[in-house]
Amino acid sequence: MVFLEFEKPLEKLHDQINKIKQIESEGDIDVSDKVKELENKIKQEKKTIYSNLSGWQKVQLSRHPQRPYSLYYINQMCKKFVELHGDRNFGDDKAIVGGIGQIGTQSVVIIGHQKGVNTKMRQYRNFGMANPEGYRKALRLMKLAERFNFPIINLIDTPGAYPGIEAEERGQGEAIARNLFEMSHLKVPILCYIIGEGASGGALGIGLGDRTFMLEYTWFSVISPESCSSILWRSWDHKEEAAEQLKLTADHMLDFGLIDDIVKEPLGGAHAEPEKMVKLLKSHIKKNMEELIEMTPDKRIKERINKYSKMGEFDIDKSLVSPI
Repeated sequence: MVFLEFEKPLEKLHDQINKIKQIESEGDIDVSDKVKELENKIKQEKKTIYSNLSGWQKVQLSRHPQRPYSLYYINQMCKKFVELHGDRNFGDDKAIVGGIGQIGTQSVVIIGHQKGVNTKMRQYRNFGMANPEGYRKALRLMKLAERFNFPIINLIDTPGAYPGIEAEERGQGEAIARNLFEMSHLKVPILCYIIGEGASGGALGIGLGDRTFMLEYTWFSVISPESCSSILWRSWDHKEEAAEQLKLTADHMLDFGLIDDIVKEPLGGAHAEPEKMVKLLKSHIKKNMEELIEMTPDKRIKERINKYSKMGEFDIDKSLVSPI
């Protein structure tokens, strides 16, 4: 198990349990009482640590190497999932996966960023940073969902859209903008879940929906703390301060009205109990999907547009407006 810096007290307690169990295996000694005592200590320590996390610590949790990614959720939640490939134009972007499956008895189109579970797979998936063909593939699948009247589930977990020259040459900005335009008036329900990192246009490319949710230890922002720090301070050394100032956590996003709800994670984060996290997420999806299915397409589209129209604040300086 991988422990982050602020989880070091937990690592020491786990080491103690492992040593005690090793002693038990080497001799005829009953250590169950001591193990139970240490397990209770771990639980209490977790409650203390996770009740007072900083913005930067939540960013670290969202990037935990053992955190479940999109394909894990898809394979655990969906029956008869069939992955579909390619944008029918340039290629198949491995950073975005998607296809048709069933959640309960409801057929859905489910799309998500995929980072990869080890070094080789992370390179194969381009670390979850999609190229334009990834967003065009996602749009093709969303149009397919509209044709067959399937709800759309989008799982967001990306450090950003791929910033390479070749991506810009193939129209990265246009691909994301096109998705936003098309998603604003798709006739089927769209549910968006930030399951890890929600960075900039990379997240927005599949992140416009009727309802947007964040898992408890995730973040959603126009820029990462490291990039923000490098711009403002010319160094990554202020990333912790940047994370606090950006107010990018789920609690902040809910307060700002940019998301609709927070999906609670198991104590210790989604990686601590991935099977439990799947059950929590699936239950949340089914509940909200059923509510949206009951609405007419026209009402869904109207509420979707109104939702995004109300975001942010602005004022008009009337002295700058020319009289007609």
